[in-house]
Amino acid sequence: MQKSVLGRTGLEVSRLGFGAMEIRGPRIWGGRPVTDGEAERILNAVLDAGINFIDTAYDYGLSEAYIGQFISHRRSEYILATKCGCTVVNAGDHDETPHVWTRDNLLHNIDESLRRMKTDYVDLLQLHNPSLDQTEEGNLVEVLQEIQATGKARWIGISSTLPHLTSYIESGMFDSFQIPYSALERGHETLIAKAAEAGAGTIIRGGVGRGEPGFGLGNQERWDVWEKAQLDELVDEGESRTGFLLRFTLSHPGMTTTIVGTKNPEHLAENIRIAQKGPLSASVYEEAKKRLQEQGQGPIA
Repeated sequence: MQKSVLGRTGLEVSRLGFGAMEIRGPRIWGGRPVTDGEAERILNAVLDAGINFIDTAYDYGLSEAYIGQFISHRRSEYILATKCGCTVVNAGDHDETPHVWTRDNLLHNIDESLRRMKTDYVDLLQLHNPSLDQTEEGNLVEVLQEIQATGKARWIGISSTLPHLTSYIESGMFDSFQIPYSALERGHETLIAKAAEAGAGTIIRGGVGRGEPGFGLGNQERWDVWEKAQLDELVDEGESRTGFLLRFTLSHPGMTTTIVGTKNPEHLAENIRIAQKGPLSASVYEEAKKRLQEQGQGPIA
């Protein structure tokens, strides 16, 4: 498994990471049911395959508890990232996840996350998509630094998007940025490069287009761009569309790792096989970007 250095943290992370949102269970954001056995198999299969970066969050349902239950005994084998600022509220047949941007809630989040995951520290603690105003009003960076000073988090980061992301990068306060990006969602493409140039690690989510329609979070409108750009002409024989998307994401020179989630060991094995092929050739990568740009799918800033 190829690895990259996560910016100034110096952490060597696998280029293919694991997004543990997929083992959140059905109560959060329409997640699929997951059994203890499925969670145990997929988490151990991830580590057995050499993937060493696992990303989760306080509000990812069962995810943190499963990590603690099934792989905490292998803690030395993985770099662990979670997110904070979250709450989970029982709403009957499902849970709501409003964010509360206060010092007390962030302190509660990290303590509960550590308890669930049966560890003394996380390698990376990330704010879970606050606005600039929320970050400033809650003194959230200072709270993260307070947590970091206790040793409960080694490094601090943020999951963010435009319009806030530019200012966060320029602030120089964060060691990493988690950013949505794929061939079908290129808006943040330039900002990924800027974050890397600033010395931060970049963690890409949605790197396989959030799945094809009917699966994951994929939607037809996003995939219509694929059809119009005639990207099937660029796909290697025997390669899937999502495989091409993963390799497109891996081709971004500013990307450190991309987190892809699944609870299916066969899908995991396929993702690993694709990732091991590495980035697209320079000519195919540039041609894909050209065709997408012609269809209005390019960087926003």
